[in-house]
Amino acid sequence: MCPDLPACPDLPASSQEANADADADADFVDGAGADELCAESGATPVAQACGPLRLTDRKRQAIVDAAIAEFREHGFEVANMDRIAARAQVSKRTVYNHFAGKDALFEAIVERLFQSTQDLADVAYRADQPLRPQLVALIERKLGMMKDEQFINLARVLIAEAIHTPDRARDMLARLGTKEEGLTVWVRAAAADGRLDVPDPMFASAQLQALVKGFAFWPQITMGQPPLGEADQQRIAASTADLFLRSYERAVKG
Repeated sequence: MCPDLPACPDLPASSQEANADADADADFVDGAGADELCAESGATPVAQACGPLRLTDRKRQAIVDAAIAEFREHGFEVANMDRIAARAQVSKRTVYNHFAGKDALFEAIVERLFQSTQDLADVAYRADQPLRPQLVALIERKLGMMKDEQFINLARVLIAEAIHTPDRARDMLARLGTKEEGLTVWVRAAAADGRLDVPDPMFASAQLQALVKGFAFWPQITMGQPPLGEADQQRIAASTADLFLRSYERAVKG
């Protein structure tokens, strides 16, 4: 499944009105047209990653963005599908064409948040490379992701809902439980290669992430602190990698 991508600019009002009550599943924009539509926003056209860009994909993106804003402002229980439709500049019928209700929208938000962490898996474990620079690069990438405003907004929505309705958040996360986050994938691969002495890769990965989030996630989420600067990110990545490897790196037999 293709990840949600940054939304392209809205079509002119006349085009919006013409398509307001249509799902537009058959309305494709070719690759060149996609580049044209997204050029001003700097978005990567879906056509480049997943085939031709469809108007319905852009509408779905806009609806999820609107739901994030609505849930942040009003909470899940008070959130209103009419306001979500208005924020997304689509009809209510179009919202329901894509999502059966607020539960489905919340699930899409959880999926998008998890997809953003899955991108870390691109930094694959390398058996022919030293562990430290690999781990530092992976942590720096995670720190960069945590600076992203959209990631922070997604996390706030999920955390707020987990506090108010833990059963709903737990059920949503359970559906994603078979997927592993990038740091866990790396730790598991290094352990399987015999370079980390890690009996439980999930536990070790949770420790590693707790070290990172203690500086670059929870202070921003709970106390409104600003994102870390580049120098702080580098210092935290290096010290966290050193602390983790001192505990788990297997000694080289000489």
